[in-house]
Amino acid sequence: MSTFTKPNHIGRKISRIRELRDMKQEALAYAMGISQQTISAIENSETVDEERLTEIAKALGVTVDAIKSFSEEGMINYFNTFTDTKDSQVNFGNSNNCTFNPLDKLMETVEENKKLYERLLQAEKDKIEYLEKLLKEK
Repeated sequence: MSTFTKPNHIGRKISRIRELRDMKQEALAYAMGISQQTISAIENSETVDEERLTEIAKALGVTVDAIKSFSEEGMINYFNTFTDTKDSQVNFGNSNNCTFNPLDKLMETVEENKKLYERLLQAEKDKIEYLEKLLKEK
């Protein structure tokens, strides 16, 4: 029976965290002030010295411990804790249940606008009639 354990490949962990942060090697290199080739070499190396690891962690926005203890299984478990509330009955204060028919409200507004327009049109006609009357008197 073999007790083979997976090697702790820090470079691969750095690579995975960088990818999860949607960051290219060039961006990480720029943030650290080094070349992309150096980042590639770091990601291919099994070990990284502590000082460099601290710089990488800072550039990635994570802790050194997060890099050292990173695992794919942990990420899968983390993302599996999220639930899809789109189809569930969970309500987070975003109640979008209408107690009225939105089309009815729209039609009421259209009717109100028609009535307002008719009143405005009648007022303009009355104004024109009054002004014509004033002109005939002079």
